[in-house]
Amino acid sequence: MTLATLADVLQPALKNGYAVAGLVTLGWEEMRAYVAAAEAEGCPVILQAGPSCRDHTPLPILGKMFRHLAENASVPVVAHLDHGYTFEDCKMALDSGFTSLMFDGSRKPLQQNIDETAAIAEMAHAAGISCEGEIGFVGYSGGENSAGTDPAEAAKFAVESGVDAMAISVGNVHLQQDKEGGLDIDRIRAIEAVTDIPLVIHGGSGVPVDQRTLLAKNSSVCKFNIGTELRMAFGHAMRDAVNRDPKRFDRVTILKETHDPVVAATRNVLRAFGAPKLG
Repeated sequence: MTLATLADVLQPALKNGYAVAGLVTLGWEEMRAYVAAAEAEGCPVILQAGPSCRDHTPLPILGKMFRHLAENASVPVVAHLDHGYTFEDCKMALDSGFTSLMFDGSRKPLQQNIDETAAIAEMAHAAGISCEGEIGFVGYSGGENSAGTDPAEAAKFAVESGVDAMAISVGNVHLQQDKEGGLDIDRIRAIEAVTDIPLVIHGGSGVPVDQRTLLAKNSSVCKFNIGTELRMAFGHAMRDAVNRDPKRFDRVTILKETHDPVVAATRNVLRAFGAPKLG
């Protein structure tokens, strides 16, 4: 149980009523802590490289980091491209050893989104890996507003794009720091009534924990992306480490002290999704 595709971990989740966390990474310290937490909980994990992560570290390096962690892990680890905006982004991730590509055409007209996503899915499947697409637009806290997913469009997208998982917009918002929002359950039920593939919630940090658990167990939502919540845990831990001794300047020494707090926060996140312990 090491390197896995998105389909490898989401199909069992769909069948057995649990969800898998897509954890947004920014650097080595978080990646390592996420895998350590998944091993402690005995569940699969999806390591995600989003646009800000890719701005910081080139995709070929991220691919090697993800694969190194996966190949030495005792649980399935997916190396996932989050929000690839172009065919070139996705092709580079494929060539860099990623096992899952998420193409985000959600800002584009429906048919263009379907056609471009289908091309990515075809490329991914030919290489033996997975593809996630997005229908409806998930907005950003303090930024772009969301456009909710239309169930009829979701049904068309799911069939014609050929994706292994479908991200939807149902009240979720990227970069939300509190958990006061909550999701539109009626819209989720309408979407899952006309589709049969795993559904994905981006902006999962803003979803109340009890709602995450409910949907993981009793819906087609099989993947929650969690970034802001764990980024906050990392930032608080690093601030504490720096302030503990203002004379320290060695970042390796400082960053070591983020590991245990981030592992603990990640274990809390993973536990809410109800995955049975492996092995």
